[in-house]
Amino acid sequence: MAPLCHSVGPSLRDTTSSSLSWFFWLLSSHPNVELNILKELETIRVRYGKKIGETYSYDELHNMHYLHAAISEALRLYPPVPANKKTCLNDDIMPDGTFVGKGWEVSFNLYGMGRMENIWGKNCFEFLPERWFENGACKQESPFRFPAFQAGPRICLGKDMAYKQMKSIAASVMESFEMEVESKDKVPEFVLALTLRMKNGLPVRVRKRCVDENN
Repeated sequence: MAPLCHSVGPSLRDTTSSSLSWFFWLLSSHPNVELNILKELETIRVRYGKKIGETYSYDELHNMHYLHAAISEALRLYPPVPANKKTCLNDDIMPDGTFVGKGWEVSFNLYGMGRMENIWGKNCFEFLPERWFENGACKQESPFRFPAFQAGPRICLGKDMAYKQMKSIAASVMESFEMEVESKDKVPEFVLALTLRMKNGLPVRVRKRCVDENN
């Protein structure tokens, strides 16, 4: 397909904060997922001799497969940029045979794609990190099936950095604090903006997590 012009997008700061808000909201109603993440973090701490509160290294973050899957699942259901569009530089034909003329705009709805049964199966509305696992590790989905970070030559250069940043923040917060989300059974209202932000943010009650002093 011909190269497409890429419009200026939101900053990594905006998309990361939005993604983590939806991640923690989803986590609040899925205690089994939270428990699995905490177990994985404990395993990594034991393996590397790490204590709670110490900064995780690049390799340690890389080995957080279940956390990576849980964040990916949150991005599937609540992509930080819910819709996008490209402008075709030259006449072209899409893989399905659709003609696209020079200067035409092609729009795609990431929010809708994440909820399509023909892409993600009958359980497409479920928050299920396990769908990302293959042979005991978090698999890499085709970016054309999961375009939260774009795809092809226009793929987001900050993808790996964003994952590392979100995993580092999520791991540090979850290990140290318990968060009780208000109205966790009600989907937060959206803000009509370029990014999928929550209206009025995510109200939570935070308590220090009780942990073994030897950890």
